[in-house]
Amino acid sequence: MNRVIVVGIGADGYAGLTGAARAAVDAAGVVVGGQRQLDLLPDSVSAERVAWPVPLRPAVRPLAEEHRERGLVVLASGDPMHHGIGRTLVEELGAPAVQIISHPGSVSLACARMGWPVESTPVVSTLTGPLGAVMRHAGQGQQILVLNRDASTPAALAAFLTAHGFGGSRITVLADLGGRERSLRGFADQADYWSGQLPESVSISAVEFAGPRAIQETPGLPDDLFETDGQLTKRHVRALTLATLAPRPGELLWDIGGGSGSIAIEWLRAHATTRAVCVERDTERIGRIVRNAAVLGVPRLEVVEGAAPASLDALPTPDVVFVGGGLTADGVFDACWAALPKGGRFVTNAVTLESQALVMRLQKEHGGELVKIDVARTTPVGGFTGWRAAMTVVQWSVEKA
Repeated sequence: MNRVIVVGIGADGYAGLTGAARAAVDAAGVVVGGQRQLDLLPDSVSAERVAWPVPLRPAVRPLAEEHRERGLVVLASGDPMHHGIGRTLVEELGAPAVQIISHPGSVSLACARMGWPVESTPVVSTLTGPLGAVMRHAGQGQQILVLNRDASTPAALAAFLTAHGFGGSRITVLADLGGRERSLRGFADQADYWSGQLPESVSISAVEFAGPRAIQETPGLPDDLFETDGQLTKRHVRALTLATLAPRPGELLWDIGGGSGSIAIEWLRAHATTRAVCVERDTERIGRIVRNAAVLGVPRLEVVEGAAPASLDALPTPDVVFVGGGLTADGVFDACWAALPKGGRFVTNAVTLESQALVMRLQKEHGGELVKIDVARTTPVGGFTGWRAAMTVVQWSVEKA
């Protein structure tokens, strides 16, 4: 069976292809790509040209199966494996069925133009995710690249940064990288500047942040970074809880009784591939969770409105479950435990005597570890200083055998 050949192509078109890439295109019976990419090919290319339909994903496998025996080449913008069609084809057809011929992508070209090292420059894609993910990297002196969905993205990016205190950030919009390159530079808070001046084809925005200092990378973010009504796992207990939850790449967390969303948010900040579902029944708190996730750079947090256990039935299988509130409600633990696969982890923090009594009973039945957490902070006592203790937390963690 013929392999599908994926050819990366830049704004310089056919002339910029390597010899191997040109040979593949010249020998193809069918070339599939976006219309803009197909238009870059000269008349000398005799292959049938097929533009991707919308939506694209459902058409990938049928088109590949229909045309691959005729010699199928798929055109990709820049590097096919960086937010490109190459990844989609590998996922649909398997790696052995796909051959990739790479081309310098917009990220490498943008870093070259900006003088930034590729290996240490974060990239946020608005093609595959929400704009709010830029906040994961926000902070004074930080630099990131934003892959633009279309010509409206830089204006939306500028407005978003300004709304979150980074209006002094410099934005450089780069268009047609590798071809007839153009650029536009300005500041995020120059709202009128970004209207009507952008070229039709903008590939990437380079952001140099100016504003609040960068947020720490380690767990235990300051409490004042969260919008809250008081239902918040406090900083020191949260840091210990994240250490117990031990997020690993690709894992899915259920955060039951989300409150302000702090546990799920810090779980997502641990790695780009972690996933989290936050279950909360209070509508106002759901709004706070969504806003907190956006401000702290993890808008991919999924929030489900409803009470446990009834709201858990339709959720995907978790790797880890954290119950921050409602453990004593009928059926909550049983539903969470049943949903966990073998090797899955369960963690809960008990504050009330009733919930602490429950976790001690559950620990006898299922094993695991009980940890007592006491935190005290200094407070004025007249002209002196004393300790004010927070409520004791009993944390139970267990791995399902």
